[in-house]
Amino acid sequence: MTQILAYRFSAFGDVAMTVPVFTEFLEQHPEVQIVMVSRKNFKDLYEGIPNLIFKGVDLEDYKGFFGMWKLSKELLKEFQFEYVADLHDVIRAKILDRIFKLKGKQVFKIDKGKSEKEKLTDIWNLQKTPLKLTTERYADVFREMGFKVELSHELRPKSVQKSGIGIAPFAQHHGKMLPTEKTFEVAKILSKQHKVYFFGGGKSEMETLNSWQQQIPNSENLAGKLTLNKELEKISELELMISMDSANMHLASLVGTRCVSIWGSTHPFAGFLGYGQSEKDVVQINDLTCRPCSVFGDKECYRGDWACLEEIKVQQIIAKI
Repeated sequence: MTQILAYRFSAFGDVAMTVPVFTEFLEQHPEVQIVMVSRKNFKDLYEGIPNLIFKGVDLEDYKGFFGMWKLSKELLKEFQFEYVADLHDVIRAKILDRIFKLKGKQVFKIDKGKSEKEKLTDIWNLQKTPLKLTTERYADVFREMGFKVELSHELRPKSVQKSGIGIAPFAQHHGKMLPTEKTFEVAKILSKQHKVYFFGGGKSEMETLNSWQQQIPNSENLAGKLTLNKELEKISELELMISMDSANMHLASLVGTRCVSIWGSTHPFAGFLGYGQSEKDVVQINDLTCRPCSVFGDKECYRGDWACLEEIKVQQIIAKI
């Protein structure tokens, strides 16, 4: 059996996007086994994929060049891989690439399309065109190895019985997050006809969502209460997820749940729409020529008014649903 070593260490959403690619690639090539190296807390994302071994690591144990040297030695000792798939192409991954090349391994790495993305996010460039999907960029790494890969870009529902609507109001960066008062209004309207579940992470997010649960009847805050495995299970049982351009959109994709996604300074054109999700379910302001100004939503608004988020109307979101 041919063994491929793959690695991607962050971010959560980007790591999650490898899952449907691995799943369909391994279905098409049952003679191949993938060893996926990533942060150990991402383990549940890969549960149940045939011919996939997950190797979880704590990056605190592998700092700098010597840390990567230590990791490479462990991987070479533990696994018999012929090919290396670098799905990250950051300094950490580049060090591993160099070491494995010196050890005679065939290394293939992702083309992130940096120059295309710089052009896309140039606010003076008015000719905006969609770039290649990130999932296709992952698949290209395996194509470069000589494997044929055809991605379906279709959702695969994990649950037949579906009820309730999930709302994930937060994102890592300001440029990706709808003002919370608007998301609160969306939740209030939807709770009149549907059970609403809130998803989130950190302490302040949990406090906000606990407050929402108290104010909105027919709602439940799940933030901080579920393991990743249980969270995926719950999302699979939802009729719909409402999310920013954030990890929850990708989690919905993994379990085949439709997601209405809200985009501000980022844009689906950069290739990060959830796998199998419909562009018809994207909520965004289309007539702002400065969009997108960022690939990751981490830039300050050059106008200073965050029009891309402030101008989104609550009714726009409700209309999609």
